Amino acid sequence: MRMLSARSGLTGLVLAGLMWLSVGIAAAQTNDSSVESPDAGTVLLTELSEADYRDKQNVIDRIVASGDDRSRRWLESLADGKLQRLKDGSGFVIVLENRGREWPVADALTFEAAGEVSRRELDRLRINNALRGYLASTLALFDLRVEDPRARLAAARNLVGEVDAASLEPIERLLAEETDKRIAETLAQAVAIQRLGQGDVNAIEVLSGSLDARVRAALSQAARSNDSQLAAAASDALAGIDQRLKLNSAAETLYFGLSLGSVLVLAAIGLAITFGVMGVINMAHGELIMLGAYTTWAMQQLMPGQPGLALLLSIPAGFLVAALVGVAIERSVIQFLKGRPLETLLATFGVSLILQQLVRTVISPLNRSVTTPEWMSGSLMINEGLSLTLNRLYVLGFALLVFAALMLVMRRTRLGLEVRAVTQNRAMARAMGIRATRVDILTFALGSGVAGLAGVALSQLTNVGPNLGQNYIIDSFMVVVFGGVGNLWGTLVAGLSLGVINQILEPWAGAVLAKILVLIFIILFIQKRPRGLFPQKGRAAEG
Repeated sequence: MRMLSARSGLTGLVLAGLMWLSVGIAAAQTNDSSVESPDAGTVLLTELSEADYRDKQNVIDRIVASGDDRSRRWLESLADGKLQRLKDGSGFVIVLENRGREWPVADALTFEAAGEVSRRELDRLRINNALRGYLASTLALFDLRVEDPRARLAAARNLVGEVDAASLEPIERLLAEETDKRIAETLAQAVAIQRLGQGDVNAIEVLSGSLDARVRAALSQAARSNDSQLAAAASDALAGIDQRLKLNSAAETLYFGLSLGSVLVLAAIGLAITFGVMGVINMAHGELIMLGAYTTWAMQQLMPGQPGLALLLSIPAGFLVAALVGVAIERSVIQFLKGRPLETLLATFGVSLILQQLVRTVISPLNRSVTTPEWMSGSLMINEGLSLTLNRLYVLGFALLVFAALMLVMRRTRLGLEVRAVTQNRAMARAMGIRATRVDILTFALGSGVAGLAGVALSQLTNVGPNLGQNYIIDSFMVVVFGGVGNLWGTLVAGLSLGVINQILEPWAGAVLAKILVLIFIILFIQKRPRGLFPQKGRAAEG
């Protein structure tokens, strides 16, 4: 019995030892598998790097289907050529900046910065044009599921012309779920282009009226189809689109003409005031515009990195600088030459040369560029065929504000009343106790200050240089004469009209011939109406 009991105890110990050994082996195998099992992302990226061009699309599909949160950035980096593999096979990185020999990179799995790596140690995951287009549509499908409607709209626009048979079904499902009208229309066009390529005539109805260049390209291709019904329908749709493009082109020409006219209004409105009140032909008016532009440049030099604030402060600063210079010109030159227009013209022409040379000596003979603030940059897109540049839109609005302010000054202030009295009959105004000399000084300061405001606006449209004002002085006189000397409404109408006429003539006549034709038109007009569109009222004007 003792021997049996001893044998049973020994057998139990052996069995227990075998059990512990098996558990230890299993645990060791489990630990080994957890260490050696690669990240799912590593597996996908490895397959992507080793696949040829034909198989890469299947790997891209598997990356999308994986649902991995990192997949979008992987595909973005692949499309940009920034997803690369270390040549030693130790992992994948995303290049953050490819300049120089050492490139800063981030780990492709964690997206954490991984220092710098020599470009010789990296192999880029290459793609061809077909894969690049497929990636664009794949990424767009990612973005069509986000909440931001602007991001969805941008993604839908990226899909136009890029939809293939594989992506058609998921896009149609997203189209059925889309609630935003613009996004739905864009997705419908993307689907219609793909169906048009398959010969579907009904797709043309969706594409009709679209100004998108990719839609026009698809319709142009369909118009050359052997299917007569498809070709005829596509041709009709193209004819309608061409008509809309012509209307948009006319609207764009009108906009550019109004923006050019607003510049002419700003440049001429100060001249209209001084010319109407004092009868002075101030050839230095262009240089007052130039000083306003240089004031804007100087303010930006004093406030680097803040172009918007500098521009806003340049409005009062440009007005004051030009007004003070204008008072100096009036007190030092013009007051001694009243009643002698030819001598005044020659004297102010000499002043203009002096101011130009002074700027060349003190600042530079070279042009200076003024930074446009971010809120004035870019364009306002009305549709695919019409976009309005923001800087010209702001200048147009600014010109109208200056005009409105001047009208208030002329209609609602004592200075405006005295200016109108002196303009209509200087002798009678003197007899009524109005100090005509004081009115002359304030009027010249006001007109010169407005010229400075014109320079501030022009700095956002062109480079600032010593000859800036010379480009507008002749046009300013034409606007004043055409509109009626001393009449602000005439200046506004004449400036905008001449801007539009010049913009219409330039495309087929050229810049120089267009100006000649405008000048001939004004000469003929003045022969018919010597006092302009809106002649002055009063006995002096009638005489």
